[in-house]
Formats: sequence, structure tokens, C-alpha cells
Amino acid sequence: MAIYAIGDVQGCYDELRRLLDLIKFDPGHDQLWLAGDLVNRGPKSLETLRFVKGLGAAAVTVLGNHDLHLIATAVSLSKAGKKDTLAAVLGAEDCDELIHWLRHQRLFYHNDDFCMLHAGLPPQWDFETTLRMARETEQAMQSPDHERFFRSMYGNKPVVWRDDLLKTEKLRFAINCFSRLRYCTVDGVMDFGPKGAPGTQPHHLMPWFEVPGRKSLDMRIIFGHWSTLGYFDGYNCYSIDTGCLWGGQLTALQLADEPKRFSIDCQSAQNPQAFAWR
Repeated sequence: MAIYAIGDVQGCYDELRRLLDLIKFDPGHDQLWLAGDLVNRGPKSLETLRFVKGLGAAAVTVLGNHDLHLIATAVSLSKAGKKDTLAAVLGAEDCDELIHWLRHQRLFYHNDDFCMLHAGLPPQWDFETTLRMARETEQAMQSPDHERFFRSMYGNKPVVWRDDLLKTEKLRFAINCFSRLRYCTVDGVMDFGPKGAPGTQPHHLMPWFEVPGRKSLDMRIIFGHWSTLGYFDGYNCYSIDTGCLWGGQLTALQLADEPKRFSIDCQSAQNPQAFAWR
């Protein structure tokens, strides 16, 4: 069995199918790991959701910020933002079924060799803390009272991890790590402003994966979310959002002792500087 991790699709369904043809994906024998942001900004979010859901156990998805935004819009916000491309999903006859399925996907997934999340981890979190906070947050998303969670999800604070945070604060912090984190200070204070490539950020910030002594250093982590970073193969870190939506590429990484990259070129659907909640 081959396992392929694929970066942010964001509604680029046709490109996803082309990439699967390239790698000769066989859902009867292979497995896809999708690094989040299945939807939004691209033209075919509905088709993407239906396709990935239809793959069943042949696909594993972690949630990205745009997926969470879709859920929040459907269950508590009542209408999409002006720049969202979610109308087809929200108006579909199977919308409730798709949202229920999406709401029951993971924030963090792992096997014996690799871990996958959408964005990043604070330096204070080791594997056990990451797994615990992912499960606690997933339980809140899946609970009968999930609407309350999604109403309180948005916000940048708290910006640094403490064990004595209130439960609501811990869950918001976890959501922001798993779905939004790019840069933080050496002490793990998160800053969601800078979105450019490393080297463009203020001098006191660094990519989350470069913080010295971070406790997740022994985890082989696959992540997306950072199109301006592009493909990155660092120590135990693999960034696979190669900016399909912005006219870059859509990338699949075959997971093995020596991971192998497959990519297709994409046409631009959006301006990469146009949106704030990326």
C-alpha cells in the first residue's frame, strides 16, 4: 500500500483529479492523507468534498482554517463572507451530511512513522500534549453543543500556551495552532500577521518549526497552510502547500523512508495577497 499526503486543495477539484491520475492512485490499495483546506477560494469546493467523502477509509483528512470556517458558517454564522466561494456547498441538498462528515474529521493524524496537521505546533507541545489537545478540541467540534464551540472559535488570543488556561482558551489556542500558525517568538508567542515566506517576517519572529528546542522535534510532521513557504523538506518537517490556488502547484508526497514528491502545475484562481484569514 502506498500513502500519499496532498497539500491544500481549496476547491481545485480538477487539479486534484489530475494529480491522482499522475500518481496512479488506487483507492482499493492506496491511501490519501489530505493536509486540510479542502474548500474555499477555488471553484469546486462541493465536488471536492463529495469526492473525498466518497473515498471512505481510503482518505484521511485533517481540518484547515477554511474547512473550519465552512463548518462555522453552516452551523452558527448563517452566511458566508463576501470573498468565500462556499455558496454551492451551503446550498447543496446534501449540505448537512457534508458538514456533519467534515465536523467529524481530525485536527491531527498519525501513524507509526508520520504525523499530519494543517498549520503548526507551539514549541511547548510534545506528541502527548498535541494528541490530547487535538482530541479535546475534536470532541468539542463533534459534541451536541458544537454550535457554541464554533461561535467562540474565532480570535487571536491567547497567543502563548499555559497549562492554567481556561478550557475555552485552550480550545481556541489549539484551533489556532492546528489551523493558522506560521510564525511565533522563541518563547512560543504566536503572531498571525505575517504570511510571507521566511525572511520577510519581523526579526523577533521565526517559523514555528525553527524554534530551538521545540518539544515536537522528534515527530515527522507533514503540514500545509503556507503557500508562500512552498515545498519544504527540513528536519522532520515537510511543507506541502505549493500554492495550487495561486497558480503554483498541487503536490503529493509519497510517504516512505525517503519521501518522494509529485507535483502538477496549476492555473491561478486568486491573488495570494488578497485575503486575511489564510
